[in-house]
Amino acid sequence: MATTTAAQRRAEESREYNANLAVCPGHELLATLSDKWLTLIVAALADGPLRYAELSRTVAGASQKMLTQTLRKLERDGLVTRRVTPAVPVRTDYELTGLGHELLPLQRAIKDWAETHIEQVHQARAEYDAGQISPAASP
Repeated sequence: MATTTAAQRRAEESREYNANLAVCPGHELLATLSDKWLTLIVAALADGPLRYAELSRTVAGASQKMLTQTLRKLERDGLVTRRVTPAVPVRTDYELTGLGHELLPLQRAIKDWAETHIEQVHQARAEYDAGQISPAASP
């Protein structure tokens, strides 16, 4: 068994949790969590379970296919549970799991930041589009 130095171990640990690397666990989840439909569905379920039709009305703009795919992804990732109640018609309810509820404060913080800074973003976009930002100021 080869031995590694402390510096080598630190470098390896750094690579393991560098979200810029495709093999990082954070990279995988950030890609999932940044999905717009996922964010809207989690927010819609924040106040409690909803039926599919209620979710469809709440998450405006999501096609039936996109809503179904996103709900399946959320269920697979352990953020949402699906409960089917035999009835006529069949009733399907979706609810956030404990893991899903842990995501809510992060989403709310991003939403609050967006609402606080949207005017600044609009102004920056307008200046950029008008060519008022000098090339030297760009990264």
